[in-house]
Amino acid sequence: MSSKPTACLVLADGTVFYGMGFGATGRTVAELCFNTAMTGYQEIMTDPSYAGQIVTFTFPHIGNTGVNPEDDETADPVADGMVVKWDPTASSSWRATEELGAWLAKRGRIAMGGVDTRRLTRAIRAQGAPHVAMEHNPDGEFDLEALVKDARAFKGLEGLDLAKEVTCAQSYQWDETRWAWPDGFGKRAEKGHKVVAVDYGAKRNILRCLASAGCDVTVLPATATAEDILSYNPDGVFLSNGPGDPAATGEYAVPAIKGVLKADIPVFGICLGHQMLALALGAKTIKMNHGHHGANHPVKDYTTGKVEITSMNHGFTVDTQTLPAGVSETHVSLFDGSNCGICVDGKPVFSVQYHPEASPGPQDSYYLFERFAKAMADRALATA
Repeated sequence: MSSKPTACLVLADGTVFYGMGFGATGRTVAELCFNTAMTGYQEIMTDPSYAGQIVTFTFPHIGNTGVNPEDDETADPVADGMVVKWDPTASSSWRATEELGAWLAKRGRIAMGGVDTRRLTRAIRAQGAPHVAMEHNPDGEFDLEALVKDARAFKGLEGLDLAKEVTCAQSYQWDETRWAWPDGFGKRAEKGHKVVAVDYGAKRNILRCLASAGCDVTVLPATATAEDILSYNPDGVFLSNGPGDPAATGEYAVPAIKGVLKADIPVFGICLGHQMLALALGAKTIKMNHGHHGANHPVKDYTTGKVEITSMNHGFTVDTQTLPAGVSETHVSLFDGSNCGICVDGKPVFSVQYHPEASPGPQDSYYLFERFAKAMADRALATA
């Protein structure tokens, strides 16, 4: 069997990594990031927040549990590709219905193994998330000059609104609850708090967490106006995760959120939704060097003094120095001190940068969904 490389990853600075390709064949151009999670590669690849990115997995055992339909966060992989240390082995899990390579191939996503991901991760940390071109060619023939040119031509994620590309096409209802042994996913039966979730690239498990916390969820597209949202007479509004530059998405999302805030109802945002809320309140966002991507990020909650281990995926962050009067920082990263949460003083309006649905990741932060539900219950009592 030939050991000739069948995949090639080229950074915009000309650095070349060779490996063995799997998944789809072809070429893709994107921003490169790394993820430190030890589980959940399927959830990561189908997380809409990864649009426009290729993911390097620092954990070497990727593919060993296969894939299955229950773990998809959206219908198809959204990340543009994946880079791993070792070629995927045959799956070993009772839940697996398909092998990772075949799953990627069917869905047009390129992947490569046999890469020194430790060295690649150091390169990302040193120079920031680089623009790259990746190609999988079973013949092992690569035009390096063309690949470098493609990588350098990539415009990057700054100024790019990707929420419109991954949002839902029309509104829909959501009633599925979180997975639980031995029955799997459940269904909400009783009535609950009416929540409108604005979909900037929502993961299914976020919607399941809302349903499990007692919410009747209506999902609206990212471009929904304040009038659209408030026409459902919601008890609360949820702002979802999503990809791209928050300032670009904010062109249409911020006016809508400002209109919702005037209605004085509970608002809860995560990830891009957190950044959208911050922008609507008058703060600014900035691009990070290499972002936060993983399921082992420590965050301190200033409101309780507790430290929670969180799941994160973001390349932009809220600039704490720009938070206006009346808006407080509630959570902070213990890795680098960057902002991880805000609230409006005296109002049930809050958001966090990380992913409390924990898919993948620890479940330390599920209390945030319960906090949102309690805020809606308290408002109902106050206005009764």
